[in-house]
Amino acid sequence: MPNSVHCQTTMKSFIPLALLLTSVHVTTAGSAAHRCFCQVTGTLDDCACDVETIDRFNNKEIFPKLQKLLSSDYFRFYKVNLNNPCPFWTDHSQCGLKYCAVKPCTLCISYILYSEAASQDIEECEKAEKLGAVNGSLSDETRQALQEWKKHDDESDRFCMLDDEDSPKSQYVDLLLNPERFTGYKGPEAWRIWNSIYEENCFKPYSVKRPLNPLASNSGLCVEKRAFFRLISGLHASINIHLSARYLLDENWFEMKWGHNVSEFQLRFDKELTEGEGPKRLRNLYFLYLIELRALAKILPYFERPAFHLYTGQHTQDNENKKLLLELLHVAKSFPLHFDETALFAGNNKEAMKLKEDFKLTFKNISRIMDCVECFKCRLWGKLQTQGLGSALKILFSERQIDAMPNTSNTNPSFQLSRQEIVSLFNAFGRISTSVRELENFRSLLSNLKQ
Repeated sequence: MPNSVHCQTTMKSFIPLALLLTSVHVTTAGSAAHRCFCQVTGTLDDCACDVETIDRFNNKEIFPKLQKLLSSDYFRFYKVNLNNPCPFWTDHSQCGLKYCAVKPCTLCISYILYSEAASQDIEECEKAEKLGAVNGSLSDETRQALQEWKKHDDESDRFCMLDDEDSPKSQYVDLLLNPERFTGYKGPEAWRIWNSIYEENCFKPYSVKRPLNPLASNSGLCVEKRAFFRLISGLHASINIHLSARYLLDENWFEMKWGHNVSEFQLRFDKELTEGEGPKRLRNLYFLYLIELRALAKILPYFERPAFHLYTGQHTQDNENKKLLLELLHVAKSFPLHFDETALFAGNNKEAMKLKEDFKLTFKNISRIMDCVECFKCRLWGKLQTQGLGSALKILFSERQIDAMPNTSNTNPSFQLSRQEIVSLFNAFGRISTSVRELENFRSLLSNLKQ
């Protein structure tokens, strides 16, 4: 790739990126020493934006509208196959490792009985299984409605068929009943997933040895490879924020108490505790936000077509939801500092096409790794968010087709999105938007702890 490929922006100069995490003294798990968040500053490479602008725009303009939209029936039901076998390795993990969030504990009782702390292991195992289980409860009325939605979708011409949409093993999941939060899935099993993503599938500098240091040196990477790597790092950061923000703080026989775990957040993002990598991870979250926000702005003409409906069979509500959707997309389009994707794949045509193909294949491979996640709830949200990011990239790569789409009743446009892609696109952005919103909450908590 020619070295002349750089990010083109609509700004005459870069605006400084500043992410302020208030200094706070907190005793973290595993250490008696007091640590503090230091002030983090720096520029968001390849973009013209500052964190404070994103925070203000997201928290006041985007987040409220997006949450309302995602609570509607069209966006709350996601069809997914959670039973695909891992295509990359054979799973030999056992329930006694405590972190098997999805393995039925009855299969491993014999193993646990030989452990030194059998009762404790069984309790941990049952807890992990419960936290990682997916709530598949759907009423008969809802199931019938979903079949009608599918029939409606099948009558229209679709751009592509996704494996999970057509698999007989797929099931609809109510995302509101299965929120992304702490499940206890960690340790070697979770480490292997991220290690595989970072080590085997990402464009990365050769100096990177472990995912704990994903951006140790990126001076030799072209803008496309930097962008790809930062998207994955930003997704990883977002997931860690969710787990820290909806952490299981207490449990008794009648309820579970979920809330913000400041120490967990600090362990994942404090500059001192992450060998300087925490602030970079947060900046990559904001980069991911800009990429997905830009995709929403560009897809506006597709949803403005009179022929497009957020069909659930409830005519009045469907019209209200489309109105809300268009309001959200117009707000997204109004953002003044959008990422300029024209810099991607803008060099030598032959090299650019090869790089784009490698980009797509690598991302598809990462999507397949999600079938190796042993926690069902983690697998659900991992598959949804990778598909959502993939849908955003599809939109960015299809600029001419979308821009040329007439705002008419054309029912067969050259560019199409399936219901599955639409649901994943907006829910994935909803996760990123929530992460940005949660950072403000953590700043407030850290400030209060300091006082």
